[in-house]
Amino acid sequence: QVQLAESGGGLVQAGDSLRLSCAGSGRTFSSYTMGWFRQAPGKERDFVAAISWSGDGTYYADSVKGRFTISKNNAKNTVYLQMNSLKPEDTAVYYCAAGLNFNEYDYWGQGTQVTVSS
Repeated sequence: QVQLAESGGGLVQAGDSLRLSCAGSGRTFSSYTMGWFRQAPGKERDFVAAISWSGDGTYYADSVKGRFTISKNNAKNTVYLQMNSLKPEDTAVYYCAAGLNFNEYDYWGQGTQVTVSS
């Protein structure tokens, strides 16, 4: 079992940057695929980015490709999402998740709010 806790969200202006962190507790997630998802008001939860357990494979939604970077530090049991050139449409609650593959996530954090103003 893994417990995840996101942090780093906040209110920023368009064009600004934020770095989200997801700290794990309990079992280490060095062997898990880690992902970031987001859910805007009135919308379904969407995939944002994912990173393989080895850290050498990353995947991004087209909407964030080139702006967001996912990374992790297994020793610190933490995954990060560096968000640059933020846009108002990036406004959402961001969740981190851990799973055995890119399509099946078993553990989820509580979410952190990111709000981007014009």
